[in-house]
Amino acid sequence: MVISANSNLTLVPIKIRKEKKHFIVENINSGEFFEMPKVCIEAIDLINNGESLEIVEQQLRVKYPKEKVDLIDFAEQLLELNLIAEIDGVRVVTKVKIKENLGFVGISPKMGKFFFNKVALLFYVALFMLNLFLLLSHPSLFPHYKDLFVFDYMVLNIPTWIILTFCTVLIHEFGHILAMRAQNLPTKLEVGHRLFLVVLETDMSSVWKLPSKDRNVLFMAGICFDTVILSIALISQLIVPNGSGIFLSIMNIIVLDTFIRMIYQLCIYMKTDLYYVFENVSGCYNLMENAQQAIKEKISFLKVPSIKEVTFEGERRIVNLYSVFYALGVALTVSLYTFFYIPQLLFAWKKILPGFSEGPTSLPFWDAILFTLQILIGFMLLFYSWRKKYAQQ
Repeated sequence: MVISANSNLTLVPIKIRKEKKHFIVENINSGEFFEMPKVCIEAIDLINNGESLEIVEQQLRVKYPKEKVDLIDFAEQLLELNLIAEIDGVRVVTKVKIKENLGFVGISPKMGKFFFNKVALLFYVALFMLNLFLLLSHPSLFPHYKDLFVFDYMVLNIPTWIILTFCTVLIHEFGHILAMRAQNLPTKLEVGHRLFLVVLETDMSSVWKLPSKDRNVLFMAGICFDTVILSIALISQLIVPNGSGIFLSIMNIIVLDTFIRMIYQLCIYMKTDLYYVFENVSGCYNLMENAQQAIKEKISFLKVPSIKEVTFEGERRIVNLYSVFYALGVALTVSLYTFFYIPQLLFAWKKILPGFSEGPTSLPFWDAILFTLQILIGFMLLFYSWRKKYAQQ
């Protein structure tokens, strides 16, 4: 279907919201959101008023003499985004993404607001400060990589860790779900990954329906619940006698798991909860993609478009700042692997390796076999997560 200067367009139903710097355009049919500058919004308004592309372009060139205004190119972009319903009265046939039906609508917004209101947020901040005080004043509470190993047989440690991690991650994600419901927004849980870790993720795409100032609580909700979990585990270690071996060991795992998960939130080179907070506060979206572009610019043998070509005006400074945090996040991840994951793996393999040579009649042999199978299953789940993610792109 040809778009010409004399074409008149009919757009699909959309909703436009003002952001800090630009505008968010919502495709009501598909539930997708797009960021656009003011000149594009004015072009959409004129198109909706029935003006031809030529007339719209003439008016915008007068009003925005410093902008590169090309309405045919803009119309083709709208077509690619499935935002055009008709061109010169002819219906556009496209594979429109159907808006997904999200769930958890049975949870009352009142319940969500019980956990996420001004008083509750102050409570979470107080607990966060308490956790910092406890970790700094009681070094023995600080997590150690060996905290993962409760039992002598490795095959028992993995299920214990998986069950506890699943429970704490579920609580983390339930924080996001309750925060979403506090705003009467639907959501869902799905399987994703962070580097080599399989994770649960809450669908928060509908947060774009809210003003910018209301989104940060939804992004931080999981960390708020993590703070509560960490507080309970740390305080339990202080008040429970040392003789309570298995209980304290479980508390140690919870501290280790929750501490690492909260540290991971600082690794904003991945799209963690704090990444979305950074993005929301700055008002610059697609920060990760633009920072990767900026980093590639500095590598001479990689021929890529300039970052100026892929960011809005005035965003380069923020992208460069984010690039610094991007690098710090990578360094933090390397530290986590250095002090926790690699020592855990080496310790586990050192424990089970002798079992392979003891024969199938011994418990250490089957401990080694079953532990290896557990690791392989973990990698299979990770592969499934990767495959699912890239199949949707």
